[in-house]
Amino acid sequence: MRIGLLTGGGDCPGLNAVIRGITRRAIETYGWDVLGIKNGWRGLVLGQAEPLSLYAVSGILHRGGTILGTSRTNPLKNPDDLAKVKDHIKKYSIDALIAVGGEDTLSVALALHNDGIKVLGVPKTIDNDINGTDFTFGFNTAVSIVTEAIDRLHTTAESHHRIMVVEVMGRESGWIAVMAGIAGGADAIIIPEIPFDIQDLCAKLKKRHQHKSFSIVVVAEGAVSKEGTQVLQSEKKDAFGHAILGGIGRIVASEIEHGLGIETRLTVLGHIQRGGSPTAYDRILATRFGVKAVDAVKNGDFGKMVALRSEKIITVDLVEAVTETKKVDMELYEIATVFFG
Repeated sequence: MRIGLLTGGGDCPGLNAVIRGITRRAIETYGWDVLGIKNGWRGLVLGQAEPLSLYAVSGILHRGGTILGTSRTNPLKNPDDLAKVKDHIKKYSIDALIAVGGEDTLSVALALHNDGIKVLGVPKTIDNDINGTDFTFGFNTAVSIVTEAIDRLHTTAESHHRIMVVEVMGRESGWIAVMAGIAGGADAIIIPEIPFDIQDLCAKLKKRHQHKSFSIVVVAEGAVSKEGTQVLQSEKKDAFGHAILGGIGRIVASEIEHGLGIETRLTVLGHIQRGGSPTAYDRILATRFGVKAVDAVKNGDFGKMVALRSEKIITVDLVEAVTETKKVDMELYEIATVFFG
């Protein structure tokens, strides 16, 4: 048995832990070969791959990023590219393919499964917006990084009597904003799930500043006002049709300063959220996902994705994972609102 393994989409803390878990389980337990596909789906389009050994995955558990490289290549856009993917799967004698990635990467995996290729998915995104799983690895690390940033901004906000706006990742779902906002003691949290009213926000901050001299506002990059649309850095789109978001934090900060006359500063955390070493939680979750993925291959459980459900690792249909985006639990957001203002 030979397993092909690729990591696609944005990089994420915990990817190397998954690679390590898959490789060790496959080799040590089942005596299988593992072929590492370079740079996501691009590697299967171009024919870039190399064998993974126990030595190759030694010492990578704590490392961020992915030793296999990644890309946002979408072979479904071009029939020739899709044909090359299938040809290279045959050329490399890949018996089963494990794709580690988010909704876009897994949508390609589902298409290949529907074409009769043995594929299994592993969910990866710092946004925690993949359906079918309670959490994705990388999310805990991102929340920890954002929480630390908020903690640090608190001291300078209080010292200078400022309002600090923190823009975080979250295209369609505000999981990072809500979780880090609660953990960091944010005074307002703006998420894509709930269009915001800038006048209402300013009114709440004005009330707070009757007895406090500073505030922290967390804004997910995909947030929209009641009158507007998502703010884009550029009209340019990636291979899966996604525009680059960013800039809503600047607008919110400007409106707050104009409305309240209080000095307001913006911090955009950007790719800092997805870089660096994974937390212990993400290392463990990613390892569990990797081991379970190989066991699922052993059991012939294809067309599925490994998932965390009530602390158990199970498999769910890939269709469930890619049909819709997982939104923030409104009960959780309601808890956050208790501490607003």
